[in-house]
Amino acid sequence: MSTNQKTSGGFTSLVATIAVALCLVAGILVYMYVLGNPDNFVGGDVEGEPKEGNFLGIAHKGGMIVPFLIAMNLIVLVFSIERFVTLAKAGGKGRSDKFVQDIREKLENNQLAEAIAVCDEQKGSLANVVRAGLVKFESVASDSSLDKDQKVETMKKELEEATALELPMLSKNLGILSTSASISTLIGLIGTVLGMIKAFAAMAGGAQIQRS
Repeated sequence: MSTNQKTSGGFTSLVATIAVALCLVAGILVYMYVLGNPDNFVGGDVEGEPKEGNFLGIAHKGGMIVPFLIAMNLIVLVFSIERFVTLAKAGGKGRSDKFVQDIREKLENNQLAEAIAVCDEQKGSLANVVRAGLVKFESVASDSSLDKDQKVETMKKELEEATALELPMLSKNLGILSTSASISTLIGLIGTVLGMIKAFAAMAGGAQIQRS
């Protein structure tokens, strides 16, 4: 059983799902009660024309595509902040180059315990991986039953395992961001197509009135 430390952080799958749902609800509420505020329209009629220069009313006229676009923007904003906070936490305390320099100095002076203590103090993903390697090195260095190649292989496996523990946290929820970017483009394209259809329909209706 692995005893490696693991950096925690980021939304879990359940929290991420709830966050997406809340963003969708927020998008609908903004569309209905902010963009759809009667004060944005002539005579207070939401079904009528928006007041001149009132961008909220104009945006409301975009139809039901608008709340989904708002939701997509909120999703990107929320998960961008989540990734920023999580990755900042994964970076640990202090500068990484200073941390590497401290570890190198400790190892050059054969201060293995002190090097592990530096990792515990740094508390980042890099520190957890380095710490796992140092702890394994401490256990195999005095093991006479292993030759040099076996010790190197054991160290390599330990570092790979420690890295595998950190990677999911670092890449968590990136799929939501990439999917949101793709969906937002498609939703915007649908809105453009619907707008063109309405425009041509209005032009056709105007032409029929002129003929009559």
